[in-house]
Amino acid sequence: MFGISSIGWVHTLGSLPAIPVAAYMFARHGRIVPRSVPGVVYFASMLIGASTVFLVAHQPVSYGIGAVTILLLLAGYGVGWAPAAGRMARYIETVCLSVSAFLLMVPTVSEILRRVPDGHPLVTDLKSPLLLGAQGALAAILVIGLTAQIVHLARRRQ
Repeated sequence: MFGISSIGWVHTLGSLPAIPVAAYMFARHGRIVPRSVPGVVYFASMLIGASTVFLVAHQPVSYGIGAVTILLLLAGYGVGWAPAAGRMARYIETVCLSVSAFLLMVPTVSEILRRVPDGHPLVTDLKSPLLLGAQGALAAILVIGLTAQIVHLARRRQ
């Protein structure tokens, strides 16, 4: 179904929980909260998705997205344990984990548009206006969301 291999299903189903968990944390807390139960689910799910992308990717950019996602996860979850980060830790954590969610959604939206409905996908070309528009909307959401998160964190400090 949808032309997905067995390992592709592991990749897809393994990373799938990260989407609603991230949406929940963004709605509830305005950011991904790493030291929480949903934060642990997000980390595990993202790690599964980012590490299995190397087994299922067909485009070189996918390897870069997977590697950057793993680095962002490690930085976002690890910065809280680094005393040298000090007051900047919350900002670094927020930016890293928000960008990791963006890097989850870009290929997710692309794959959905290129596979659904089964046999007659909405997008057949990577330069499709629908796909480019969806990716542009995600980029705008990232910029606006990161700006709002940083402003909110700065106001909480005052």
